[in-house]
Amino acid sequence: MTRGEVARRTHIGSETVRYYEQRGLLPKPPRSAGGFRRYDEAYVRRIRFIKQAKELGFTLMEIKELLTLRLDPETDCGDVKHHAEMKLADVTKKIEGLKQIRAALMELTLNCEGRGPVSDCPILDALDV
Repeated sequence: MTRGEVARRTHIGSETVRYYEQRGLLPKPPRSAGGFRRYDEAYVRRIRFIKQAKELGFTLMEIKELLTLRLDPETDCGDVKHHAEMKLADVTKKIEGLKQIRAALMELTLNCEGRGPVSDCPILDALDV
């Protein structure tokens, strides 16, 4: 397959495929006798893995670590679980932060009648600390 074919099959841009190669998420593909990069089904599977991991909130660096673990014969499932638990803790912390932001915004909007001059806006006053 060409880079464009891999991109179409995985619903990403061909520049994203190149970027993943540059970041070490994808191995450099072998070249044909004519010098063209030749991708196989393993590239499609790996990109799908990357996309799924991104949807779960893993960063590209974390995904690279997961891919490295996958190839390491010394790795066991507990090592992978540890990475997932760290991501879960990170997501939980972010959710708590978002809950605090939500509560603060709710309080600000409840204290504002939505009428009157901007100079008397309680939301802007609260932000102007």
